[in-house]
Amino acid sequence: MNKNIIGFGIAGNFAHHLEQAGESDDFINVIVEEEDAPKGIFPTYIPNDKTFLGDYPFSEDTIQSIEDKNIQVEPEVGLLCHITYEGDKIKSLEPTHFMAYNDCSIRVEGAKKISHKKNWGANSKGISAKMLDIDTFSLGGVMDDYSLTSFIKRDGKIIQYGENSELLGYSYFYGKLLDWMVEKLNHQRDNGPLEDLNRLILDADKPKKLLISIGATRYTKFGETHYLQKGDTAYIIVYNHSRYDHERISEMIDKGEFANCQASILRQEVI
Repeated sequence: MNKNIIGFGIAGNFAHHLEQAGESDDFINVIVEEEDAPKGIFPTYIPNDKTFLGDYPFSEDTIQSIEDKNIQVEPEVGLLCHITYEGDKIKSLEPTHFMAYNDCSIRVEGAKKISHKKNWGANSKGISAKMLDIDTFSLGGVMDDYSLTSFIKRDGKIIQYGENSELLGYSYFYGKLLDWMVEKLNHQRDNGPLEDLNRLILDADKPKKLLISIGATRYTKFGETHYLQKGDTAYIIVYNHSRYDHERISEMIDKGEFANCQASILRQEVI
């Protein structure tokens, strides 16, 4: 992945995830447009930033654990977008590729900003090396037929971590999501757990590419109550559910037979 991209994530774009993650209270004073609207956008990587956000966090194969900290996988879909500017504002976003993404997060109470839980240096985020082409980011396009699922391999056992979810289950998706992202990237201000995004974009000299994770799906009971341990392997898979059923995906992960699977697969060892 080109280090000149700018990285963001979306909070609260899948029903009930924030409650499971213990983060719903963080947004109690954040006003949203609709009941099911996402809560906001947070930065994960700002190229050349002088703070921790300038540390490149993305890895294709590793998650860095932190001693005495609880860390959870956040299974998501990532979008790689081309940015068009008009003056100092974003005019439009064009998603060109999608992929499996791990918005891995520290679970800690009292963090002032969401971003403080998201980037703790190298190997704190995950992105699949296999990116899938987007024909059109709208109904009728290739993404209609894709689902997202995730697993943990622990002590030789494969355990479902996040629910198997169709991408069309996102609260905001396609054109509605793009319009909302452009508005937030241009006008979101420093407010509670959220930050002034336009300032970060301008400070990064208006990058041409944006990588954004569009929201974590709901956890299984195991995923909600278990944190990562050294030696675990995390799997996040974005797959065509018209080609593979979920049982077949589970079997491929269990047997390690996914090398030729026509999907975006992220496999990360926890160190």
